[in-house]
Amino acid sequence: MNIYFKFFKAFTRTLIRRVISDSKKSYAQCGEDLIIDHLIKVVGIKELFYLDLGAHHPTYLSNTYYFYEKGFSGVCVEGDPSLIKAFEKIRKRDIILNLGVGLEKSVLDFYLMSSKTLNTFSKAEALRYVSYGNQQIEKVIKVEIETVNSIIKNFCKRVPNLISLDVEGLDFMILQSFDFDQFRPEIFCIETLSYTEDKTERKITEIIELMNLKGYMVYADTYINTIFVDKSIWANR
Repeated sequence: MNIYFKFFKAFTRTLIRRVISDSKKSYAQCGEDLIIDHLIKVVGIKELFYLDLGAHHPTYLSNTYYFYEKGFSGVCVEGDPSLIKAFEKIRKRDIILNLGVGLEKSVLDFYLMSSKTLNTFSKAEALRYVSYGNQQIEKVIKVEIETVNSIIKNFCKRVPNLISLDVEGLDFMILQSFDFDQFRPEIFCIETLSYTEDKTERKITEIIELMNLKGYMVYADTYINTIFVDKSIWANR
């Protein structure tokens, strides 16, 4: 791990200690929701609206359920139809979409893995998971695909303040297609660590470089996820 990530890992630990001292409960994998909660206060967001891409579960490892509990709402996008009922039961204020996210409107194969957190539209990623020996492709189904820009235009009541992105191997591609000129969410939380089971994971620095080029700075990094904030919003806080 280079000095850059050592710094942000230490910085993130400090943030987590600060928010945990307030006895808040995190639902995210590494306390990302608590870090974001602190950040939205710093930049002055009063009414949060989120877009959760690759939402997976309404509460477990969720970057957005904490904010739902606080009375906010948004749009949750999940490709696995077996997970939708739980969202509809628990996240009644949210718009729940059984869709995938891609470069164009289409229908693609969706690989349902033994561990549902690894479900993916990428055949290469699915086969890589299988190669580790303890994952299987349980089923391949057809799922409708929409672009992230069309999801914002057609299903979001306004531009989200927060976008959570975790789509197992396709995050960079989706960000490349994102219309940053038209849509400027204040905050992104993006998975920036490649999944492995042989300790060869790598930080996906291409995502960090792209976000920087698009005018976003790294606010915190939990090693698994990176939280970005619009540089202009941060400068005017």
